[in-house]
Amino acid sequence: MKNLALTCCWVIACIFSSQAQNSVLWYNAPAEKWEEALPVGNGRLGAMVFGKTGFDRIQLNEDSLWPGGPEDWGLAEGKPEDLAQIRKFLIEGNHHNADSLMVLKFSRKGLTRSHQTLGDLWLDFDWKEVSEYRRSLDLEKAVAEISFLSEGYQVRQQVFASAPDQAVLIQLTTDHPAGFNGKIRLNRPSDQGFPTAQTTALHSQLLELSGMVTQRSGQIDSKPFPITDGVKFRTLLSAQSPDGKINDTEAGLEIAGAKTLYLKLVTATSFYHPDYEKVALDQLEKISFKSWGELQNAHEREYQSWFNRMSLTLGPEHEELIPTDQRIARVKNGQVDLHLEKLLFDFGRYLLISSSRPGTNPANLQGIWNQHIAAPWNADYHLNINLQMNYWPAEVTGLSELHLPLFDFTDGLIDHGKKAASTNFNMRGAMLPHTTDIWKIPFLQAATAYWGSWIGAGAWLGRHYWEHYLFTGDVKFLRERALPAFEQIAQFYSDWLMIDPRDGKLVSAPSTSPENQFINEKGIKAASTLGAAMDQQLIEDIFSIYLKTTDLLQAETPLKATIEKQLKSLRPGVVLGADGRILEWDRPYEEPEKGHRHMSHLYAFHPGNAITLSQTPAYFDAVKRTLQYRLDHGGAGTGWSRAWLINFSARLMDGEMAHDHIQKLISQSLYPNLFDAHPPFQIDGNFGYTSGIAEMLIQSHEEGIIRILPALPKAWASGKVAGLKARGGFTFDFSWENGEIKTLKIHSHLGNATTIFADGSEMELALGKGESFEMEF
Repeated sequence: MKNLALTCCWVIACIFSSQAQNSVLWYNAPAEKWEEALPVGNGRLGAMVFGKTGFDRIQLNEDSLWPGGPEDWGLAEGKPEDLAQIRKFLIEGNHHNADSLMVLKFSRKGLTRSHQTLGDLWLDFDWKEVSEYRRSLDLEKAVAEISFLSEGYQVRQQVFASAPDQAVLIQLTTDHPAGFNGKIRLNRPSDQGFPTAQTTALHSQLLELSGMVTQRSGQIDSKPFPITDGVKFRTLLSAQSPDGKINDTEAGLEIAGAKTLYLKLVTATSFYHPDYEKVALDQLEKISFKSWGELQNAHEREYQSWFNRMSLTLGPEHEELIPTDQRIARVKNGQVDLHLEKLLFDFGRYLLISSSRPGTNPANLQGIWNQHIAAPWNADYHLNINLQMNYWPAEVTGLSELHLPLFDFTDGLIDHGKKAASTNFNMRGAMLPHTTDIWKIPFLQAATAYWGSWIGAGAWLGRHYWEHYLFTGDVKFLRERALPAFEQIAQFYSDWLMIDPRDGKLVSAPSTSPENQFINEKGIKAASTLGAAMDQQLIEDIFSIYLKTTDLLQAETPLKATIEKQLKSLRPGVVLGADGRILEWDRPYEEPEKGHRHMSHLYAFHPGNAITLSQTPAYFDAVKRTLQYRLDHGGAGTGWSRAWLINFSARLMDGEMAHDHIQKLISQSLYPNLFDAHPPFQIDGNFGYTSGIAEMLIQSHEEGIIRILPALPKAWASGKVAGLKARGGFTFDFSWENGEIKTLKIHSHLGNATTIFADGSEMELALGKGESFEMEF
C-alpha cells in the first residue's frame, strides 16, 4: 500500500469530461402487456405508455388513490399482560405458542386495502399498413415517444409527466392526409362490478373522470370488510387541435382530420386538497394556453436539474442499434452488455425522480405505477426492507431531496406509532409495524408471526435520517427532524427490551427475523424468539445513532443516560456459529428454508456499517460464509433479493461476485420494460440495483475512509463517472482504463478530512469547505 499525505487548500482548475452514453429504452413493437409499457411520472402523477397503433392505452396513476381513511380501524386488542405471557412462553421454549398469541392479540391479521389505478386513457385511432415502428423512453429527457409510418406517412406521439405543470402531456402529430380520426375515452375499472368513476364530456374539448376509491374486496382480521369510501378525485382531459375538428359524444371526444393534437391531463384528489375539484380546474386553466414548446421545455429543464446531477459510462462509446428487450435476451444467453447495465442504473435514478418528489407520498412497492384495484401486496409500504431499499440510491446519486417524502411519511408514522406503543404495550416512544399504508396504520398485520410480527422497522427507518445527515451535513435537519425521530424510536426500544434469564443480557422479545422461521429444540417450526440477530443489530444501531446525535448537538436528554447503560448490556446482534456463519436467531437453530430470500441477519454489514473490513475483519469473513451458504441453497430468487446481493458483494469488495449477480438479475428478474420482477413487479429491485452499482463505484460507510472503485469487475475495464456523492459531504468525478484509475476529482462541500483509498494509494485529504482537488494517476 502506498501512503501519500496530501493536504490541499486550493482549487486546481480543470475540466473533467463526463460525456455519457445515451440512456434510451427502445423497442420495435408496441407493448402487449403492462410489464412492457413505458413509465412516466412527476412524483405524484404517472402513466404507463403502451404505444399501440390502434386502440392505444395509456394507463394512469396518482399516488394518493387509496380506499378508506386513517380512522377506519382501531389498534389490535393486545395488552401488556399478553406481552408478558408471550415472553413467558419464549423463556419456556414454547415458541409456537408465542407465535400464536402474538398474532391473536397484537396483529390485525390479513388485510386488504390497496393503492389503486386512476384509470385508462384510450386513443382509438386505427392506423393502416404500419411500418418502421419505434417506441422509446428517453431517460435524459423523461419523454416517451412512439413513431411509425402508416401507409408511408409519419405518425408520432410524445408523452411526459410534468412536475412544473402537474400534468400528463401528450402530443400527437402526423403528415397523413387524413390526419387523426377516431375517439378519445377515459374510464376506470369497476370494483367487483360496482362503478368507481363517471366520465362526462363537459364540452367539445374537455373530458372529466370523477369518482371515489373503494375496496369492496377489503378485509381486516382476515375477514371480509368492504370499504365503500375513500379518496375522491377529479381528472380533466383537455384536447386541442389547430387543424382538426373535436366534438363531444356520449363515449368521449371524437377527432376528425387533426394533423396535430394536444392532450393535457390533470388530476387532483381529496387527499391533498379539500377543494380538489377546483384545484383540478385551476391546474388545467394554468396550462390551457401554454404552447407545447413551453410545456416541454419547462418539463425537461426541471427534470434534468435532477437527472444531470451525475452520469455514468461503462465501456466504450458507440451507437446503440439493439432494442432493449433484445439486449435482455442476449444477457439471458450469457453475453455481457455494459450499456444495458448502465441503462438499468440510470433507470433506477429515473424511477426515483419520477415517483418521489418533495411534498408527495414516498414511492410504494410499485413506485406509483399500478394497474390494479387490488394490487399485489396492496402496493403498500413494507418496512422490513422494501420501502427502505427504495431510497438506498437517493443520497449517493445526488438526489438527497427526494429522500424527504420518506421522512415526512415516517414522521407521521411515528405519531401514530405512539398510540400502539402506549395502548398495546404501556410503553413510551413509537412502535412502527412491519407493514403500513398511506393512512400510516401502526398495528401489526399478517395472519402468521413469521410474516408480520416484526418490530424492527423504526430503527431501520431511523438510519435513513442519519444517512441523510452523513451525506449532507445538514445540522438543522439533524436537530429538527432527525433527533425527535431518534428519540421516539429509541425510547420505545428502551422500554421494550427485557433481560434474557439465560445470560442476563438485554434482548428484544418477541423477536423475529423478517419472513423467516427456524426449527426449535422440540422440532417445531416457529418465528418468535428472544433476541433475533437483526433486531439486536437494529437496536444497537439506533441506540448508537441516538447517542452520536446527542453528542454532535450537545443535547443532554433524560433518555441519554439510560441508552448509554442499556447499550452496554445489550446482547450482541452479531454472533458466530460453529461453522463461522453469523447466527440469524438467538441460538443455532435448524433452518427450514436455508436459501431464504431475506438476509436480515446481515443488516450490520449492509445497509448498516457495524461490520467493516477495516474494523471487524473476522466478522467481514463471516459475512462471506453466511452469504455463500444462502446461495449454495438457492438464495436470492427474487429481484430485490438479488439486488441486495449486489450491494453485499460490493461491500465485500468482490467485483466478480457483484457482476455475477448483475448478470443474474438482468437474465432472471427483469421485465421487458426494465421493471424488476419479484415476480410480480416490485420497484425495490430497481432501486436496489442502482444502489448496488454505486456501491461498486464508491464506498464511504467506514469511519473516515472513502474507497474509489472498491469492487471493479473485469468486465468494467474502462469507464467514467461524475457526480457521485460520499458521506462527509464530498462529490467525486473519476475515470478508469484497463481497470486502473486515470483521473480523480474531489469536491468538499463541508470541509471534512478523510482518507481516500484509490488504485492502491492511501491519501489523507484535508480540503476546506468549497474546495476541490484533482489528480491523474
